[in-house]
Amino acid sequence: MPPKKKLRVTFEATLELEAGNAAMVDLGKMLGPTGVNTRGVKLEYDEATAAHRGEILPVVVTVYEDRTHSLRYKTPPTSFLIRQAMGAQKGSEQPGHTSGGTLTAEQVRAIAERKMPDLNATSVDAAEKIVAGCARSMGVSVAG
Repeated sequence: MPPKKKLRVTFEATLELEAGNAAMVDLGKMLGPTGVNTRGVKLEYDEATAAHRGEILPVVVTVYEDRTHSLRYKTPPTSFLIRQAMGAQKGSEQPGHTSGGTLTAEQVRAIAERKMPDLNATSVDAAEKIVAGCARSMGVSVAG
């Protein structure tokens, strides 16, 4: 069994990067001071997320003392999935006053099922409530 690596820096504030096409500028800003090979991180991220091109996929980068790294991928932000389901660029400019659109119950369920690994919920019904709350805060109503 190999010895455990000592942590040098852990990025718990995830990097939200475009799947399959991470921007070197974003990686350089966050990872440059750690001395990790940012090109290696970019290539690994782009290869792993190429199937989801066009989406925003957050990643947690852990940098070890010997300047090696590991990546842990997360699901896209809920607001991104809501906008994608509606086909809109953004929610309402004035949530609570003007409508930003409507989601069907099926769309909310699909988003909740996709977000389940990253949500603090034990059932899909609880996850649906979390997604509906996020939609409400964006000024998007949920039908049904």
